[in-house]
Amino acid sequence: MQKLKFYLNHEASGGILIIIATILALICQNTILTDFYNHFLRIESGIIFGEYKIIKPIILWVNDGLMAVFFFFIGLEVKKEILIGELSSPKKVALPVIGGIGGVVIPALLFLAVNFGDEFARRGWAITTVSDTAFAVGILLLLGSKVPSSLKIFLLLLAIIDDICAVVIVAFFYTSELSNFAIFMAGIGILIFLVLNILKVNKISFFIAAGSFLWVSFLESGIHSTIAGIVASFFIPLKPIKGYCMLDDVKHKLEGFITYLIMPIFAFVNAGIALNSDAFSNLLHPVSIGIILGLLIGKPFGVFIFSYVAIKFKLCSLPTGSNFKQFLGLGFLTGIGASMSLFIDSIAFMDSDQFAYADKLAILIASFLAAFIGWRILKTSGNKNENFETIKEAETTNSTVEKIEDIDENKN
Repeated sequence: MQKLKFYLNHEASGGILIIIATILALICQNTILTDFYNHFLRIESGIIFGEYKIIKPIILWVNDGLMAVFFFFIGLEVKKEILIGELSSPKKVALPVIGGIGGVVIPALLFLAVNFGDEFARRGWAITTVSDTAFAVGILLLLGSKVPSSLKIFLLLLAIIDDICAVVIVAFFYTSELSNFAIFMAGIGILIFLVLNILKVNKISFFIAAGSFLWVSFLESGIHSTIAGIVASFFIPLKPIKGYCMLDDVKHKLEGFITYLIMPIFAFVNAGIALNSDAFSNLLHPVSIGIILGLLIGKPFGVFIFSYVAIKFKLCSLPTGSNFKQFLGLGFLTGIGASMSLFIDSIAFMDSDQFAYADKLAILIASFLAAFIGWRILKTSGNKNENFETIKEAETTNSTVEKIEDIDENKN
C-alpha cells in the first residue's frame, strides 16, 4: 500500500505539471509570444549519418521521439503487471478489462455516429478512447478518504488496459504507406533483442543501441514510431541476471523523466490552441461535437455500463468499500482525455488546422467538464457508515490494515 501511495502521489505531481505546461502553451499561443511559440515548434534539427539523415521540427521530435520513450515505459509496466502483477490474476483483471473495453467501444461509436459522412473526420474516432491517468489520479488524491483505496487501484488497472488499447489502436489504425525494407530492418532489430535475451546480456547500453535501431526502422516503415517503444519494452529482462533486474532498474530511472519532463513537454508543444472566434465557432463542427460527446458521455458511461452489467451478472464484483455512485464518478474521471487525446489527435489529423484548433479546444473543454463532474459525484457519494463497515470488514488482511492507516492519515 505504501508503494501505491508513492505511485499515486508521483502521478498527481505529473498531473499538476501537465496543467502548468498546458496553461503556458495557451498563454504563448494567445499573446504576443505566439510568433515565437510557433517558430520554436518548427525549428528543425536532426541526425546525419553519412548519406542518411533524420531532420524533423521540434514538435515531431517530441511526438515521434519522446512519446516513443513514454510508450516504452508503459510497455515495461504492462509486461511486469501481466507476468507478476495485478494483471496476472484473471479475477482481478476481469473488471478493468471489461470496463476498459466499454470505455473504448462506446465513445468510438458515438464519435463515428456524429462524423459518419466525413472520411477525414472519421480518422479522429480514437481521440475519445484514451484517458490521462495523471489528471484522474490527481482528482482522486484531492478527495482523500472519500474515495476507497480499492477504487484507486481499479483506476490504475483500468489505465493499464487503456494504454494497451491505445497501443493497439496506433499500431493498426494510424499507419501510413508501409516500407517493406524498413519493416525488414525492424525485424532485424527484433532479432537483435532476441539474441540479447538468449545470451542473457545485462548491459543496458546494448539494449539502448538495439532500441535506437528499432526506433529508426519503425520511423521509416510507416508504422508510428511509438510502437517501437512498446516492442522494445517486451524484450527488457524481468528475471534478474547475475542479481541485476534490468526492467526494474530501467523503469525506476524513467519514472521521473516521464512524469516531470516528457509529459509536460508534450503538453506544452501540443496544447497551444488559438482561443479565437474561429476556434469557438468551430466547436459546432461534428468533430468537436463528437469529441465532447465521446469524452463526456461515451467514455464515462462506456466504462460504467459495461462494468455494471458484468457485476450484475456476477462476472466480477464491485471494488471493496465502493458503491455504484462512486463508480460512476470514477467513470467520469476516465473522460479526462487531456494529453493522451491530444496525442491521438496529432497523429489522426496530422496536426491539420482544418478545424481551426476546435478539435483540441473540444478536448480541453470536455476534459475539464469530465474532471469537475467526476470530482463532484465522488465528493458527495460516500458516507461515514459505509466507510466504517468497509474498514471493519477489512481488518483481517495486511493490505486492508494499511488501507485503514492511509484513511486515518488523510483524515488527520
